[in-house]
Amino acid sequence: MNDWPEGWSGDNRGSGYGRGSASARPESARVMRQVRRGATPPGPGPSAPPYGAGVPQQPSYTDGQGHGGDGYDSGYNTGQVYGGGGGQGPGRQVRDRPAPDWRRRIKWTAITVVTVLVVTTVGTYFWADSKLNREVDLSKVIERPAAGEGTNYLIVGSDSREGMTDEQKKDLHTGSAEGKRTDSMMILHTGDNGSTLISLPRDSDVEIPSFVGSESGKKYPGTGRHTKLNAAYAEDGPELLVRTVEHNTGLRLDHYVEIGFAGFANIVDAVGGVEMDIPQDIKDKKSGADFKKGKQTLNGEEALAFVRTRYALAGSDLDRTKNQQKFLSALASQVATPSTVLNPFKLYPTMGAGLDSLIVDKDMGLFDLASMFWAMKSVSGGEGTSMNMPISGSVGGNLKWDDAKVKKLVEELKNDEKVTVSGNN
Repeated sequence: MNDWPEGWSGDNRGSGYGRGSASARPESARVMRQVRRGATPPGPGPSAPPYGAGVPQQPSYTDGQGHGGDGYDSGYNTGQVYGGGGGQGPGRQVRDRPAPDWRRRIKWTAITVVTVLVVTTVGTYFWADSKLNREVDLSKVIERPAAGEGTNYLIVGSDSREGMTDEQKKDLHTGSAEGKRTDSMMILHTGDNGSTLISLPRDSDVEIPSFVGSESGKKYPGTGRHTKLNAAYAEDGPELLVRTVEHNTGLRLDHYVEIGFAGFANIVDAVGGVEMDIPQDIKDKKSGADFKKGKQTLNGEEALAFVRTRYALAGSDLDRTKNQQKFLSALASQVATPSTVLNPFKLYPTMGAGLDSLIVDKDMGLFDLASMFWAMKSVSGGEGTSMNMPISGSVGGNLKWDDAKVKKLVEELKNDEKVTVSGNN
């Protein structure tokens, strides 16, 4: 059976070369006859027979260049079959990639950064606030002076050994005395006319007034009894100390801050030490101080020895209070620097060491504490005043305050005026 279209015989399929041919001559290129669809052109010749079963209908090529009359284009002539060139292949869509929206990206990056900062700040605030030991209740203090302008802090360094191991007591040369006493006392005034830091010598002669026991709630009437200032703390703690200072000065104290030996040393170590310019050689077996004159960085143990030394100083307690002021101001300056505040690896250990060891009044907030540190920093930077309470002499071995100067000093502080009174510096 012959499946070739009518009119096509074996003779007109070529000369028999190629596959199945007995001739060894190579098969020449075959020429595909053009098949036209549509109307038959004029002229002789048989018409193309219908396609057989299973043979797909082929497109016609009317001009020999692949451009048919029905608009079909294979795409080979334009290079568009596989998506090459400038057009699109049949059944294929080419989409342009959109340009990055940088304004949107910057916006969401900024929102993310701000959100992280806010969450971190809020979290840090509540963490720090929860660590404050608000143990002192100033509402128990009776017969208080009227409040003045500005804010007054009573800053106390106690000789408490609470929580210290025997090895720490040995290293820090603290001894093992029971209970706790005040090792240093200062009034810090902050206001619109700068900050003033006033040391109250522990041996100051003061009158113990009437007071209400902090634990018993019982009222103890004043008898005119005079004693050293640090005895008030030893007798009934912070509340009686505040009551005694207010009674003998007439200045209302707004906040109370206390730190013990171990806490003080831990803060210094956490901040990486504090640089001090020591004016003279100091050697004191009781405090453990052994320093040469000049600038040096003190660690926690050395710092505690420095602020406790008095027997190696000519002015004894008065010289010691000067050293305490200098060191605390330098410590505040070290804490309130960008290298500490902006470095979480230094900030959090410092805050943890400080807040764990501080004892404050019930109304003290973190902003009050921060204000205190900034005020102390301003004193060390020369923007404030540091002084000892004016002394006029001694009585019974205790230091007697200069009543006239103290009265003027307190009036200036109450009115938040520039302090003109000079102390024993």
